[in-house]
Amino acid sequence: MYTLYNFAIYLYYLGVVVLSFFNKKVRMMWRGERQSFRVVREKLDPNADYIWFHAASLGEFEQGRPLMERIRKEYPQYKILLTFFSPSGYEVRKNYSGADIICYLPLDTPTNALRFLRTIRPCMAFFIKYEFWWNYLHILRHRNVPVYSVSSIFREEQIFFRWYGKRYSKVLKCFTRILVQNEESKKLLSTIDITDVDVIGDTRFDRVLQIRDESKQLPLIDVFCKDKKIFVAGSSWQPDEDIFIPFFNEHREWKMIIAPHVIDEAHLKQIESKLKMKSVRYTKATVEEATSAECLIIDCFGILSSAYRYGDVAYVGGGFGVGIHNVLEAAVWRMPVIFGPNNQRFQEARGLLSADGGNEITDGRTFDEVMSRYMSDEEYLKTAGENAGRFVDTCTGATEKVMRLISDVL
Repeated sequence: MYTLYNFAIYLYYLGVVVLSFFNKKVRMMWRGERQSFRVVREKLDPNADYIWFHAASLGEFEQGRPLMERIRKEYPQYKILLTFFSPSGYEVRKNYSGADIICYLPLDTPTNALRFLRTIRPCMAFFIKYEFWWNYLHILRHRNVPVYSVSSIFREEQIFFRWYGKRYSKVLKCFTRILVQNEESKKLLSTIDITDVDVIGDTRFDRVLQIRDESKQLPLIDVFCKDKKIFVAGSSWQPDEDIFIPFFNEHREWKMIIAPHVIDEAHLKQIESKLKMKSVRYTKATVEEATSAECLIIDCFGILSSAYRYGDVAYVGGGFGVGIHNVLEAAVWRMPVIFGPNNQRFQEARGLLSADGGNEITDGRTFDEVMSRYMSDEEYLKTAGENAGRFVDTCTGATEKVMRLISDVL
């Protein structure tokens, strides 16, 4: 298995090198990985003890962030190393003040893993959700470094539970503890003799509470909303917009905020071309224009989580593509959340449905039915919003569970 894994890693590396000539994101990742050792050398404090957090991308970083910040606050004698696999994580958080060293993770070859760990010599490591790098994990285990997989979730279709993945599943034994989101994951791991498992939930719930508490009042949106009910569409894609825009073109009782996932001129113009109402862009609107507009388009990054605070109903995009985006950032504001059908792999969305705080729609007709009821039945709207908020509240506390578990080690 070891030889086959490393062969696959080298093939992957070759593919990255070739693709880097044609793809900007891949090129950024390849260059970033090559610079990692220089970054570590320049910033390393040789007298410090480092706790290592690894996140594949931005979403995993947000899951690990509450834990990282708790450790930094309660155990300031340790320094934090934060690594990313993807540019979509590193490029956004490379200046994050909560870590002492931030870099890409060098590709998991035996040489890279040994060199990287000899340099850092972490005293503890956390791999967030789906990260299972064979060489790094085996070296950490050999050195008796406590290693935790945090907010992990496992499904039958993963390689560990296939007949051809039985040998690779041994990588899971490198973890000191695997801290999973649900009982189903724990039961599934027991079928392959992985028993050092605790159900702690998902640290993302703790993170959205932080985000809510840190949210900003946005004066322009204040004047836009006035006394109207507000529909907020977050991280929307074209298939999402093709569903909710026609509805609000015909129903002007509510105002609409659209924060598209892709913010470029072509997409913004596409949205504007579909609207039959007066719309303004957030970064270009005057107070007078915002007051009279019926639709506000968020044409910048970084304010969606604060914009949700103004909503009465939220729509979270991605459910007609690769999968829905973060429904918790909306639900934490105690409003119902609507999303598309590709939500089966998203436990938080399934939980919202079970709690009657969310609605799955499959097309324009089902959206019209759901939204029409929210607009016509005030009590139904209020109850669904309370259900959404209560669901988030009852699922918090994963960070505290992890802190209790590692307190004897730190």
